[in-house]
Amino acid sequence: MGSKQIAQETFDEAVQENITEFEMEPEEAVREAVLQFESQGVDLSNIVKAVRPPASENGQRQKHQILLSLESLGRAVAEPDVAELPGRLSAFAAQCREQLAFRSLAGRNGAYPVVFSACQLASGDRQLLLQALSTLAALLEGQPDLLDGAGQELLLRALRERGADAEATLAGIRCVRHACLKHERNRQDFVRGGILPLLTAAITRHGHSADLVRTAASALRVMTFDDDIRVPFGHAHDHAKMIVLENDGLRVLIEAAKAFRDNSGVLSELCATLSRLSVRNEFCQEIVDLGGLNFMVTLLSDCMEHPDVVRQVLGAIRAVAGNDDVKDAIVAAGATDLIVLAISHHLGNPQICEQGCAALCMLALRKPENCGVIMEGGGALAALQAMKAHPREVAVQKQACMLIRNLVSRSRDFSQPILDMGAEGLIAEARAAHRDCDDVARAALRDLGCQVELRELWTGQKGSLAQ
Repeated sequence: MGSKQIAQETFDEAVQENITEFEMEPEEAVREAVLQFESQGVDLSNIVKAVRPPASENGQRQKHQILLSLESLGRAVAEPDVAELPGRLSAFAAQCREQLAFRSLAGRNGAYPVVFSACQLASGDRQLLLQALSTLAALLEGQPDLLDGAGQELLLRALRERGADAEATLAGIRCVRHACLKHERNRQDFVRGGILPLLTAAITRHGHSADLVRTAASALRVMTFDDDIRVPFGHAHDHAKMIVLENDGLRVLIEAAKAFRDNSGVLSELCATLSRLSVRNEFCQEIVDLGGLNFMVTLLSDCMEHPDVVRQVLGAIRAVAGNDDVKDAIVAAGATDLIVLAISHHLGNPQICEQGCAALCMLALRKPENCGVIMEGGGALAALQAMKAHPREVAVQKQACMLIRNLVSRSRDFSQPILDMGAEGLIAEARAAHRDCDDVARAALRDLGCQVELRELWTGQKGSLAQ
């Protein structure tokens, strides 16, 4: 994607020039403008790629429909015209949901203060509040910078005061989740404001609502992200500990899973969140003690045809396997065969291959007995098949190399059987194709007993040959 930016006005003028100067049809004019700017390395993700309505008879330039809807909403808020407000909120929200470019243009033209004012006006009207919060969520998606301190407080207050209302709680949590994605300051502000107990309480209180449980679990997971490139160090680890130690998060999530044994979407989200909370040995063990491992294994078995679920479960198993005692529990539960089956069944899916190899890699680490189980179950062959299926996927290549190394580092008897499967050639190819694979591939080849040529880099200084 390009790194250069242009204004909406610049794009609109280019489209209009194509129509007037080169006599293009509107759709062709837009396509040509897109090609023109993208060839120059311009990022058009925030640009509305449509023809702006022609100027009026008095020569006044018309605006894109999203801005006309915003102006209409602004008039209803300013009057205030409560009777018109629901319809105008709905129309504006629908356009915001269509694409990021629409809501980005609206955001640059003052949409947030208008929607925030609508939320304030709606505070005493449940139905209107639901509509206003839904509109705020639509506007904030992909634009967390729009939310200010007053907006944070409004959302926290709404979640506290309307905690018994499942629909209002869901609407508020959606806003919080959008506001915290890729925005560390908002995350920290919300955590300081008490969002974590509100989220866990919502899951417990409304455990019958699939949408609410899934969204609240997702919001908890977002609080453990470290995805804001503007911040060198986030509080992801601290937030994960707070969710577990101060808010009983593991028990809340695992108990919630019991109500949705047949809902793969909810269970997948719960698994994804549990994996983000497995940041300490005792947390991994607690997940097992609470029955979390059993539900993961059952879910993997029952939902093998659902790749998104399989990927999330494999990620969760990989995370809890960071505890050496839990490794044994996972193997004893028969998960290794299911992991191998998942890789083989979804061999064309690089994410599943990566997560499957990573899970087996963790189970094999420092555990020779587990290595035997993995070998007997076909884990090494599945990993090599994944390497062969995805030669350009560096993550798959790295995890498979690490698995092979873990399998043989303390169990040299496995080296020859793995070499007979063609491991040396595949690992050498990974090393040659991917610079990031060099260290792990070299280590795998060395532990397999292969001769390894060290790459040398001449730096131009005497005695400075770098491997």
